[in-house]
Amino acid sequence: MDFRKLLKNASEHGQTLRDAAKVKNVRVLLGLLGPAVRGFVMQVGKRDHTDVPTRYKARFNWEYKRDQPELAKLYAAAKKAQWDGATDLDWKRTVDPHDAENELMDDHILPLKEIPSYRLLPEREKALQRKELTAWLLSQFLHGEQGALYAACQVTEAVGWLDGKFYGSTQVVDEGRHVEVFHRYLAEKMGRIYQINDNLYVIIEALMRDSRWDIKFLGMQIMIEGLALGAFGTMRNNTREPLLKDLLRRVMTDEARHVHFGVVALREAYSHDLPDTEIRDREDWAFEMSLLLRNRFLAHEFYDEYWAHAMSRKAWNELILASDFMRTFRKMMFRRIIPNLKHIHLLSERIRPHYESIGLLEWEHEKAAHELTEKDLVAAN
Repeated sequence: MDFRKLLKNASEHGQTLRDAAKVKNVRVLLGLLGPAVRGFVMQVGKRDHTDVPTRYKARFNWEYKRDQPELAKLYAAAKKAQWDGATDLDWKRTVDPHDAENELMDDHILPLKEIPSYRLLPEREKALQRKELTAWLLSQFLHGEQGALYAACQVTEAVGWLDGKFYGSTQVVDEGRHVEVFHRYLAEKMGRIYQINDNLYVIIEALMRDSRWDIKFLGMQIMIEGLALGAFGTMRNNTREPLLKDLLRRVMTDEARHVHFGVVALREAYSHDLPDTEIRDREDWAFEMSLLLRNRFLAHEFYDEYWAHAMSRKAWNELILASDFMRTFRKMMFRRIIPNLKHIHLLSERIRPHYESIGLLEWEHEKAAHELTEKDLVAAN
């Protein structure tokens, strides 16, 4: 790659790197350095495919002891809740970005309305840009679900309890189905798939490369799946397109079980099994992931195509971060993450000021995963 391009890529992600350095945990920062260089600077996620070497232990359980009743209950619920992405959704429906009655996304939820030039565009062009930004969002959901599929395979191998392995097997099926339905919706109804966002790529590579079983649970089940719950809920509550609404409802129900799995697996481990230094590393790692997740929705791939000619990337970032869109997404995303971090003992007095500095601590008293009902998940914002 051209050296000037590498420098440009590094410069464009400078604020993210500066934010990351605020938590001065050398072990955590060194662990994320490789994925950050490959994702932000080399942009390997923008290639046709990426090979990520992995290191972790697969634990066989020869006793076959069934001693985790909460996980057994989750496994039973997951078996009953399986659905077929090919036949249980109405794929015959036509998705039209210009159909006001079944609008994909309304102006009030997207950040485009903050741009004066956008407000002057013809209505048809506005509808097209709303469709494209929705396609960008759904593309990131698709890429995240592919990461979740591979991580679920690793988690199932690594977890020690037989009930955890049984439940993990249902999550692998769930994640495969999620990749299937998001890909089909994008390919057939939206007509395009955007490349993976650099922040999301860094998260997925860091997670796949880490050899610690609990980090895979923390990164995927608590952080990524928790964010997905909030993001899917926000989109579902702000679309009138029936197929998308039904798709998101079904996926959210699966994701709630996945987050519950992570909470059950980690709360005891982080209460008794790790020394204080290791707990601090997990706290700092989770905060770094929160920064990356927050920046995941800056939509640079959409910006490059539609608005790079009209404003700088810095101006775009400032607009997105200050928009009603980001405030709504941040509320729903971290409303599903922060309570779980607190429940698994990763929200100590030491780390709390960092979350408070980026406006996320207000969600600590919301319900954790094991307390949520389906009504909670689909409730309006």
